[in-house]
Amino acid sequence: MTTPYRSGAEMALANPSESSLVARLRGKRVAVLGNPTSLVRVPLGDSGCQRRVHIVDALRGAGVEVVRLFGPEHGMWATAQDMIGVQSGLDPAFKLPVASLYGHSVDSLAPRPDALDGVDVVVFDIQDVGARYYTYAATLCMTIDVCATAGAEVIVLDRANPIGGEEVEGNRVGDGFKSFVGWIDIPQRHGLSVAEIAGLYAHEAGMPQPTVIACEGWDTAAYLDELDRPGELPAWTCPSPNMPTMQTAILYPGGCLIEGTLLSEGRGTTRPFELIGGAGLDPHDYADAINALAGPGLTARPYVFEPMFQKHASTVIGGVCLEVCNRRQLASVRAGLAVIEAARQVAPEAFAWRTEVYEFVGDRLAIDLLMGGTMAREALEAGRGLDAATSDFVEAEHAFAARAKPHLLYPRSAGVLATS
Repeated sequence: MTTPYRSGAEMALANPSESSLVARLRGKRVAVLGNPTSLVRVPLGDSGCQRRVHIVDALRGAGVEVVRLFGPEHGMWATAQDMIGVQSGLDPAFKLPVASLYGHSVDSLAPRPDALDGVDVVVFDIQDVGARYYTYAATLCMTIDVCATAGAEVIVLDRANPIGGEEVEGNRVGDGFKSFVGWIDIPQRHGLSVAEIAGLYAHEAGMPQPTVIACEGWDTAAYLDELDRPGELPAWTCPSPNMPTMQTAILYPGGCLIEGTLLSEGRGTTRPFELIGGAGLDPHDYADAINALAGPGLTARPYVFEPMFQKHASTVIGGVCLEVCNRRQLASVRAGLAVIEAARQVAPEAFAWRTEVYEFVGDRLAIDLLMGGTMAREALEAGRGLDAATSDFVEAEHAFAARAKPHLLYPRSAGVLATS
C-alpha cells in the first residue's frame, strides 16, 4: 500500500507536541509567506472527515508566535488579478500586519529589510503550479536573498508539483531576459517542487540553503489529483484567481504564452487558459488550425465567449475551447506556441504581439520574456514553424537536468530528471 500524500506543512504539524519544527519555532518570532493554499488537512474528530486549517492558525494553535505575514502576487488571500499591485496593511482575517510582495514597482517584489525587523524565521508555504512564469517561486528566491542579509532563517514547507515531477519541457532564460516571469533559469515546465527550485537557486546564487520540510508520499510520476484518497479532502487548492482547476494548471505552461499576444487567454471568464479568442478569428477555422498543429493530448473546439474584464472586455469574440484529452501526451509549451501560430495563420491581419509594459518590463516584448529570448517569436514571424521555434528545447532540458539533479529531494523514475 502506497504512503498517503502529505504536504510539508502537514508533515511538520502532524504531531505538534513532538514536531521538531514546532519545537524550533516556539520562542521565535515567525513570519509566514503564504496565501489561500497554505492549508493543513486535519482529522475532524472521530467522524472520519477532515477539515482544512490555514498554516497561520495551525502554527498559532501549536504555540508558535506569528508576528507578520508576507503576501505574494495576488495578495495573501489571492483577491487581486494578475499584475495588480496590492497594498500592505492589516490582514482582515488574522489581524496581523501583512507586507505585500507585489506592489507597484519592481522594488516591491522582495521583502523590504525593515519588514524583517523583529522576525527570526520566515516560513514559506504556497502551492506552486509547475511553470517558471508562476511567480511564487521567484518570490521565495528573492526572500532567500533578503533573509540572508537580514539574518533571518527561511523554512520551506514543500508541496508536490501538481503537474508531476518527471516531465520537463522548454528552454532557458537567455541573457537580458530575466524578469519576474523568468527569475530562475529553468524550463517553462520544470518538474521540480518549490523547495527543489529554492535549493537550486540558493546553490547557484551562493546563498544559504533554506531549511526544508519535505512532503511525503509524492509519487513524482503522478499529478496532484491522482494522489487523492477516498475520504480525504483534495490536495489541490486554487492558488490564484485564474488557476481554478487542475486542468488549468496542466494547460498553463503553454497557455501563459497567450499573455504575450493580444488574444484573450480567457481571463474574465470562468475558464481561463481554456478559452482563447480574439478579433478576426472564425471559431471553426481557428479550431481546425490548432488541431492540425498542437500535437497529441490536446483538442480545440469552436467557441464564442465574452470576457468580463481585461482583453476584449465586454466584447463577444470568436475563439476556441481547449480540452486536454491525454495529459501525459500533451507537450503544453509547444501546444501554446501552436495556439499562437494558428491565430497568425487564420487571422494574420488581426494578430498582434502584446507591446505594453509586462511585469514591470517595458523594453522587451512580453512573449520574449515568457520564452526567455527572441528565437521562438522570430521563427514564427519568419514562417519557419514550430520545429524551429522549439529547436532549443532538448539541449536546454538536458542541461537543466544536469544542474537540477544534485538538488532533487524526491526520486524520479523517468524523463531527463530520472534518478534510477
